[in-house]
Formats: sequence, structure tokens, C-alpha cells
Amino acid sequence: MIAYLGMYDRPETAEANDRLWSAIRNALAGSFDGLPEAPDRNKDAWSAWTAKDLVLGQTCGCPLRTRLYGEVQLVGTPDYGHEGCAPGHYYSVFVTRKEGGIGTLAQADGKTFAYNDSLSQSGWAGPLIHMQDAGLLPGSLLETGSHRESAQAVAEGRADFAALDILSWQMIQKYDDFAADLQVVDRTGATPGLPFITALGNDPQVLFEALEQAIATLDAEAAETLHLKGIVQIPMADYLAVPTPPGPVLTEQKIRARAKA
Repeated sequence: MIAYLGMYDRPETAEANDRLWSAIRNALAGSFDGLPEAPDRNKDAWSAWTAKDLVLGQTCGCPLRTRLYGEVQLVGTPDYGHEGCAPGHYYSVFVTRKEGGIGTLAQADGKTFAYNDSLSQSGWAGPLIHMQDAGLLPGSLLETGSHRESAQAVAEGRADFAALDILSWQMIQKYDDFAADLQVVDRTGATPGLPFITALGNDPQVLFEALEQAIATLDAEAAETLHLKGIVQIPMADYLAVPTPPGPVLTEQKIRARAKA
């Protein structure tokens, strides 16, 4: 069976994620056979999320509503205690270089936008909807593959701005020196956070209760490293209600059309 906890897994948090999985595994004793000893770090996210033997994985709200809905089951949503958000919710921050001459999001209009993935709620969907509502549009796009790489692209001047989910930004500030060159100029509204899912055929309530127990008993150091406060059940309807913007291809068409106007 597969356990995938890769959404906030980086070298500095890997041990804490291992301890979280160990606590979950202990809480699931007797409910599943063949549970892995450690989370899978070899599979890419999509291979893990769509695996028929996925016992527990963490995904993002945008893939859940656009590609995974009906193919997996929603288990629950971790609460990271983000200020100004309902439990289990989060938001994105827009970052620019401190010395880049962009001090507001409006000043980023027509500039190069770095994004991690076109199916990322926090790196693409939420930020593009926020910009659209403000009448703003990037001038060009740079796909990076991760929030950390998007932030680094801005710090190095390869992009003018990026949107990062708030927990990724907090970890970047803690662990990456280049964060000192960046500033937050705006934030999106809150949406349901990164949910835990399981394959069809598994009992999501059993998994939710195991997660609840594991998080409640997780050692303080690991919980602090992962920013974990608890877990909540957010209805699937709340995820499905979040708007999805056009993808990069259509967005680039809009960019070209505006440039010709």
C-alpha cells in the first residue's frame, strides 16, 4: 500500500513527516494489511494520488475538484492554524523582490509570473482568480515545478512575482536564505486547504479517526515542525465550489491579445 505525504515534505521536515506517518500507522493497526513503514518519496504526486492501493495521500484542492473527483475519496483536511482562516483553510501570498520596484500587486500587472503548476490551487488557480477580479494579468509565465522554485526564481530575477501557499512561504522563510530578498505585497482569499484522500474501496472514516488520533498524540517537536493543529472534515461541495481559472495556454492567449490591443 502507498502513503504519500509529499505536499510539505522537504529535507528539514522529512523526519517530522516520518513520525506523523508512524503515528498514523499505529492508529491504523488492525484496520489495514500491508501498511508501508514510511511514506513513499519515489512516486510522483499523480502516480500516488491515482494508485489503486493508496491508503492515504495529501493532495491539493484544484487537482481534487478538476481531476480526482470521483476517482478518490476525501478523508479530511489538516488544520495548520492559519491566522484569519477557518480551521482547515488557507490562502496564498504574492511575493516580489524587495529591490525589484514592485511594491503592490497592481504594479505586477504585465510582469513575469512564476507558478509551480497549472493545477495548483495556491500557486495558480487562487492567484489567477484574485488577479482577474482585480483586472490584472501577468505579462508572461514561468512554470517552476514547486513553490520553493517559484520563490527562488523571483529572488534571482528570473520572474517578477509569484504566489505561494502561506505554509510553504512560512517554511521558505524559515529554511531558505533567499527569502530575505522577498516581500509580501498581497494575499488571496481563503479556500479549503490541502486534503487527505484515499483510494476507492477504503473506509475514509476509519482513516479520519486514525489521523485525528495521530495528530493529537504526535510529539510536540514534530507537530511544531509541520505546523499541525488538528484535522477537520470539510464537505466535498466546498472544494467543488472554488472557481477554476483558464489554464496557462488560454492565459497566454489573453496576454498576447492584450499586448496587440
